[in-house]
Amino acid sequence: MSFDPGATRADFPILATSVHGNALTYLDNAASAQKPLVVLDRMRRFMLSEYSNVHRGIHHLANVATEAYEGAREILRRFLNAAHREEIIFTKSVTDAINLVASSLGQRLVPGDEVIVSVMEHHSNIIPWHFLRERRGINLKWVPVSEQGSFLFDEFLKLLTPGTKIVALTHMSNVLGTVPPVRNIIRAAHEVGALVLLDGAQAAVHCPVDVQDLDVDFYGVTGHKLYGPTGVGVLYGKLNLLKDMPPFLGGGEMVKEMSLGEAIYEDPPYRFEAGTPPIVEAVGLGAAVSYLEGLGRDEVFAHESEIFAYAYDALKDIPGLRIYGQAENKGAIISFNLSGTNAYDVAAILDRCGVAVRAGTHCAQPLLTFFDTKATCRASFALYNTRDEVDRLVDAVLKARSLLN
Repeated sequence: MSFDPGATRADFPILATSVHGNALTYLDNAASAQKPLVVLDRMRRFMLSEYSNVHRGIHHLANVATEAYEGAREILRRFLNAAHREEIIFTKSVTDAINLVASSLGQRLVPGDEVIVSVMEHHSNIIPWHFLRERRGINLKWVPVSEQGSFLFDEFLKLLTPGTKIVALTHMSNVLGTVPPVRNIIRAAHEVGALVLLDGAQAAVHCPVDVQDLDVDFYGVTGHKLYGPTGVGVLYGKLNLLKDMPPFLGGGEMVKEMSLGEAIYEDPPYRFEAGTPPIVEAVGLGAAVSYLEGLGRDEVFAHESEIFAYAYDALKDIPGLRIYGQAENKGAIISFNLSGTNAYDVAAILDRCGVAVRAGTHCAQPLLTFFDTKATCRASFALYNTRDEVDRLVDAVLKARSLLN
């Protein structure tokens, strides 16, 4: 299959937008990706002619809507190669997915139990475990990274003990693009009886994920980074674990029988989908994933890798520019600063040139503290980005350097 990013751009009308008189160069994909027409059309069609609440009705539209919603669940099952449809839980985001696992498993943790995270986690994969440190007295242990931004596997092994209950790590850093050695991590964690959760918000966008092959216990993705809508995410969990986990939220649909003195909960996934779920958004996410798979995951990955390499080579030679993270097998993310400048000022100048990058902490303050900086600029690439856009980024950075120094 031949992948043509130029032709693909026509599927994303927003990319034709002008910003401050310049063509939009959208390089904030790690924060949220743009949406193809096929997603917008599918959601519109669903709302116009198929919409109803799901599962509980017996009328025609209820059946049609339920079929579309459960069809999206099957699409996501295939996307992650889960063994069972029941292992796919719709959430509102990957943040919601991680909180579900932390809150549910956390009910069984006792003071002194250990949870391992890394210093390069997004706050979404720190704060839920910090809650358990505050409220249940667990020990939160941190895996360091190297000056090059590599995950230090040997240091991770030193942290593992029989008291380790959960290992919660990013599959791809949203700041560095670093991909930890997740297979070795999962194998080592399982040897001490720990469960493993991977935050796949970035990784699932850029590379194929096979949860069975990884043997990961929990895996979270979010819709809006996968070219789908906001307000929807997915938690994968091994079925035997989900069956043994208490619900996260209470409400309609998640209870099988309710009396004045007892509640009997539904089986997974429904015990974790209390209330009306993100129906329209789930259908849109299914369309987005189908679109992405239709382009060819290997071809898209190769294109993004090529664009990243081109951008890295062009930026690294700019005097005074520092790129954070030189780990091997990085994702298509480049965080950088210009010496003597403020990241927000640089991003503002880039914006005037039509180049959209992110400036800030990227919800990863422990990592930025390690690198002794308060903020960075971040350019993150997607399937629709081109070499011409990288050239515009480089020109804009050079302009910012000239104006601010």
